[in-house]
Amino acid sequence: MNKMVRIMLVMMSVILLAGIIAIIVIYKSNQATQATSPSIDDVVNSSVDIDTMTTNLKDNHIVQIALKIEGNDKKAKEELTKRDFQIKDIMIDELSSMTMQDLQGVQGKEKFKTDLKNRLNKIMQDGQVVNVYITSYVIQ
Repeated sequence: MNKMVRIMLVMMSVILLAGIIAIIVIYKSNQATQATSPSIDDVVNSSVDIDTMTTNLKDNHIVQIALKIEGNDKKAKEELTKRDFQIKDIMIDELSSMTMQDLQGVQGKEKFKTDLKNRLNKIMQDGQVVNVYITSYVIQ
């Protein structure tokens, strides 16, 4: 009987210790997430607006689109501003290879934004593109 009580106490101690460790890990990860989330002022200060542009899609439909591209810091913003013409060129390349159906719905727009972000990050030297936001979108 005495041996069984010891085993139960050891098991309860191990479970309690595992619970405490789990709570600490969750607490620390929440603090890290909150610390790395930029404020809206930081997002605006590191973002560049791409004016509305109109171009043809692969299936001869027309899209009018405007973007806000967020860099990871002010240096990235400066580089994005200088690369405005390259950004527009990449946008035209991406859009001209897509159909109206490709851009329909959330998934189509997300794919466009992800592809654009990846291509821009390949040419960036002083920073990274963190996010691409569609600020205006019309398709005909």
